[in-house]
Amino acid sequence: MRSRVVFADEKVKRAFEKLEGSKTEDEKLLKWLNRAFDDLQDDAFCGIQVPKKQIPQEYLKSYEIDNLWKYNLPNAWRLMYSVARDEVIIISIVLEWLPHKEYERRFGY
Repeated sequence: MRSRVVFADEKVKRAFEKLEGSKTEDEKLLKWLNRAFDDLQDDAFCGIQVPKKQIPQEYLKSYEIDNLWKYNLPNAWRLMYSVARDEVIIISIVLEWLPHKEYERRFGY
């Protein structure tokens, strides 16, 4: 199901925009994120759904979401997003991307 990809807030949007001018390792991350965004536009449900009981409280408080999805990026990075509806449009809301170590910490693994 096609969707529109948006950022959860200005902070996430600025972090992405900062990657756009980068000439370092962030250049690879930008490429991976753009590929992930393309995949999400084609299918909002292409990631792996996180069970509701495992959604970190930080996400529930900050973004008031009721679902969470994980998209695996190369080099063990993770893109966390939620899926919502705006009338008849499906929206993929990008919450954050993080390396595997931070992902494990956030989810208490």
